[in-house]
Amino acid sequence: MAEGKLEKIKILAYNNPDYADSHQVGAPFTALINPEAYVLDYKVEFTEGQGHGTSAATQRFNVKKPEEMSFEFLFDCTGIIDGKPKASVHDDVEDFKKLLLEFDSSSHEPKHFKLVWGNFIFKGRCNALTITYKLFNPDGSPIRAVCKAGFKGSIEETLRVATENPQSPDLTHYRVVKQGDTLPLMCFLIYGDSKYYVQVAKANKLYNFRHLQQGTELFFPPISKINNR
Repeated sequence: MAEGKLEKIKILAYNNPDYADSHQVGAPFTALINPEAYVLDYKVEFTEGQGHGTSAATQRFNVKKPEEMSFEFLFDCTGIIDGKPKASVHDDVEDFKKLLLEFDSSSHEPKHFKLVWGNFIFKGRCNALTITYKLFNPDGSPIRAVCKAGFKGSIEETLRVATENPQSPDLTHYRVVKQGDTLPLMCFLIYGDSKYYVQVAKANKLYNFRHLQQGTELFFPPISKINNR
């Protein structure tokens, strides 16, 4: 068994998706006790197009959906866990609900969150919250509750761009013609091969592609579409 200080899961809130320390809002939420488990859900969506009279179809990649995760957080005011009994968990649960779902006053949208548990870090936004009250005082006030919170992952824009490699020849590109640019050269820089300049000229309806006008925006289709043609 690993030795050391017990790390409790924390939720840090931000009003900007860059998750910079300067954009952190409010105090971090620290769980009363750590969850027994958490669920990570990954999904990839494909487009299925099967031709008439064929027996099977190739699934074509459409989009990789953001990962999702869910935790269950326990709220208890009996004093059994922390030795601090209270009359009700209602206020603690309401504060937790506001943290996850209430609009931030500066960004006018729900907050971004960083969940930290030891070396585990998850960044995203809350997309679901289910509250179950499980134990009550004689007067009906709840003294124990379980909040199941779901989060949808997000990634900083700079990291997303680096991960996706937007220079890929299988993506659509738009380029503005600069001084000295030629269509074969631009095709080489995007596709890694200058031979596609005729197809790109046709896609942009260029009648004189040997003399590109500086400042013109050109459309470069994915290389897969060019090859299909």
